[in-house]
Amino acid sequence: MSRTKAILAGFLAGLVGGIVMTAAMLLLATLGVATPLVIIGDRLSVFIPPGPFLSLMGKVGGYNHLKQLGVGSTIAGQLLVGAIAGAIFGLLARRNPARLSAVWTVSIFVVLPIVVFAMALWSVLGTSYVGLPIGVARLVTLVGFVLCVFIFERTLTAGFRFLTTRKIRKQDYEFTPAIGRRAFVLGAIGAAAAGGGIALAQKLYRVAAFSYDGTQYKGRIVEPITPNELFYCVTKNVVDPTVNVELWHLEVNGLVQNRATWRFQDLVGLPAREQQTTLMCISNGLDAGLISNAIWKGIPLGELLDQAVLLSSAARVRLYGVDNYTDTIPLEKALEPTTLLAFEMNGVPLPHRHGYPLRVIVPGYFGEKHVKWLTRIEVTDANAKGFYETQGWGPDFITPTRSRIDVPDHGSQFSLGKLDAAIELKGIAYGGDRGISRVELSFDDGKSWREAEIYYSGGDLAWSLWKIEWMPDTAGDYVVVVRATDGEGDVQEWEEDRSPFSGVTGFHKIAVHVTA
Repeated sequence: MSRTKAILAGFLAGLVGGIVMTAAMLLLATLGVATPLVIIGDRLSVFIPPGPFLSLMGKVGGYNHLKQLGVGSTIAGQLLVGAIAGAIFGLLARRNPARLSAVWTVSIFVVLPIVVFAMALWSVLGTSYVGLPIGVARLVTLVGFVLCVFIFERTLTAGFRFLTTRKIRKQDYEFTPAIGRRAFVLGAIGAAAAGGGIALAQKLYRVAAFSYDGTQYKGRIVEPITPNELFYCVTKNVVDPTVNVELWHLEVNGLVQNRATWRFQDLVGLPAREQQTTLMCISNGLDAGLISNAIWKGIPLGELLDQAVLLSSAARVRLYGVDNYTDTIPLEKALEPTTLLAFEMNGVPLPHRHGYPLRVIVPGYFGEKHVKWLTRIEVTDANAKGFYETQGWGPDFITPTRSRIDVPDHGSQFSLGKLDAAIELKGIAYGGDRGISRVELSFDDGKSWREAEIYYSGGDLAWSLWKIEWMPDTAGDYVVVVRATDGEGDVQEWEEDRSPFSGVTGFHKIAVHVTA
């Protein structure tokens, strides 16, 4: 058999094998099993610093597009690697037909990928979109990958044999006269597998996070308590977990004397508390709506830590979600009674997109600390880092005092001659876990200030809503600015030395045009 024909036969067989393997991975994904299509991105993203990461997001059109690009690139790369591996296989098979033995092919195409996969992705193998505990999920992910690469190996070798035939006398491989027909048949099999994969991908796309990831809550619709379906949402996942509470449990381990495992029914039977708490994303802009407020019900995290009995070396608490997202908080924050393991949101069980069955609520810290789909609490030392901390966000994760003008819109126009009443301005103010004591508006770009009315106060852990009436004296272009004072008396300010990756500070401004 010629060298070119061997390479082409292997290339086609490898490509079909890659297509069948990818379809198998998509099938596993519909069952909630983690596959390389997603977890490779989770593993690599922590190595991209925030600056380049945000720049890349901007170039591709946002986080959702970046996630789609990541999965698409992984699929394309997987097919290309499969085809190249098949071409190399065909070349080696031509030189040494004995290497077509199952032991050789399984060693190269199954055992070796498993070893590499486990070593490279060990930290994210515990991902489970149905809520399996981390240890079990790691095993399930590995078994799923074994199945996929085994399917590739069997498809590759069977496809190559199908395209070639053995001549007994020459002990060699050669294309049959019907090579064209056989290549067509193998190609048809690959096309059928690709069609099945596309159907599975479409099914996954319909349940993906793209429809709600990046949800913002701002403008005229803002209410004191944000409806669950309008609550802001940011997720690293392409498809968020849909946890089966019968499979799920919560582990408490690490630097503790008493390790424990909790089932959901045991947790909800503990004494619970309700509290109003606002969450805000660390990447929320001054005029953006990645901030919302809800009433949460849950048990204080400190209750479980007290039962675990902390060791003297304990300094931080690392929190794990079933989607293998992790983050950390200081031990003293974890022990505060307002740091909750929440199982209800606005009077109903947590929606799936907001962390069912259990999430952490950490008042005064940015949203990334409020880990969703919680499955493990690990007490650790001072050096522990989470997903975004490893990427380079921070180092300060305490929310600064912020305020925003929701009404009127930036660039609004009014006519003095048509104004029957004063112009009403409304907005929000948020002081982390320090509350809000005062809100002021300036209509001359900060030269003078007027106090606004706080008509709704959510308490120390939540936002406040304010309003003010304003009648312009003359026509002109006005720059309206808002600032807030927190419950400790500190006035909102621009922190010049604050890292841009610790959340922006400054003042929200809008332009208002008033004509005669």
